[in-house]
Amino acid sequence: MELKRVVVTGLGALTPIGNNVEQYWNGLVNGVSGAAPITHFDASKFKTRFACEVKDFDVKQFIDRKEARKMDKFTQYAMVSTDEAIIDSQLDLENIDKDRVGVIWGAGIGGLETFQNEMISYAAGDGTPRFNPFFIPKMIADIAPGQISIKYGFRGPNFATVSACASSSNAIIDALNYIRLGYADVMVSGGSEATVAIAGIGGFNALQALSTRNEDPATASRPFDKNRDGFVSGEGAGTLILEEYEHAIARGAKIYAEVGGGGLSADAHHITAPHPEGLGAKNVMLNCLRDAGLKPEDVDAINMHGTSTPLGDIAESKAILEVFGEHAYNLNLNSTKSMTGHLLGAAGAVEAIASVLAIKHGMVPPTINHTTDDDQIDSKLNFTFNKAQKRNVKVAMSNTFGFGGHNACVLFKKLD
Repeated sequence: MELKRVVVTGLGALTPIGNNVEQYWNGLVNGVSGAAPITHFDASKFKTRFACEVKDFDVKQFIDRKEARKMDKFTQYAMVSTDEAIIDSQLDLENIDKDRVGVIWGAGIGGLETFQNEMISYAAGDGTPRFNPFFIPKMIADIAPGQISIKYGFRGPNFATVSACASSSNAIIDALNYIRLGYADVMVSGGSEATVAIAGIGGFNALQALSTRNEDPATASRPFDKNRDGFVSGEGAGTLILEEYEHAIARGAKIYAEVGGGGLSADAHHITAPHPEGLGAKNVMLNCLRDAGLKPEDVDAINMHGTSTPLGDIAESKAILEVFGEHAYNLNLNSTKSMTGHLLGAAGAVEAIASVLAIKHGMVPPTINHTTDDDQIDSKLNFTFNKAQKRNVKVAMSNTFGFGGHNACVLFKKLD
């Protein structure tokens, strides 16, 4: 069976450094940090008192107030980024076959703030259960693709993927395969997360996973730097419209890039720590290259998982050297998490968009906040430190790894 080709025809983003795709890209190439003191709740007693929040966001500008109250923030974010992506794609919603348009969405946690607030309210009461009737529908991770399908009438494949920080990369790979196998013409895919909340910051603090650089939040996310001390929590959403190539050509669609392939693997090692030699990371990149039918030397750039954790950055760097050999030194590597923070389940989507735009604009965004080399990371690798670099990017990969040892890698290529 010959697989169908899949292309990207629409993008939408809501991030800590920009509330649409244009703002997001400008923030990336200019090395803007999205980290600042937390405003969503009083974090004065927390070990970490900063995060990468979405800024200047008024949901009422996008969603009817009554409807917005039925949605957790992670769903609101999903709806806003998807609206931008669908407008960008110029899909003819009146005449498209909606039975062949689906939605596959990633969220690592889902409606955490909704769950948190309902439990706080219950604990503060007299034991009588008084829950919001929308408590469960607001909380469940699959409600985001459900809400998207309801708004637009898309009746194709519809579900959520949950693999921690790899969730939205898993969603993109699933969407790719549904189109490649002929089950859909168009798939809305991506991810959203909204965990800058008491439970999210408190929980990750308890794991000792977050940076505690409270005196200088803007430089706290510093992947590959010797003085990194953990990731910075982020929030937001990213949406990609994936479309079968001939379907896109027939309607004269704008095409950003081709989705070349995807890879999956498991570390099978530890619930939170990466394999120390980067075995799962190595396997997922090899699997992605194999799926795309490409060789390591065909790749120009990799948006690394690069969370700014002590162990993770070392393991991923080792894996790249294993997979790419000498060609590793010709790659432009970067971590956009240095600017956006870690969007958890939405990370794969917003970083996939960064990879697609790197191909479109011939520019690799920087890894900011680097001051000191880590002697456990090969300093000859080009991590695109501190300043964006021009490059004709024909093939870009995006890595995402999640707690539980879940690894996903998506490959995009310039359309022939």
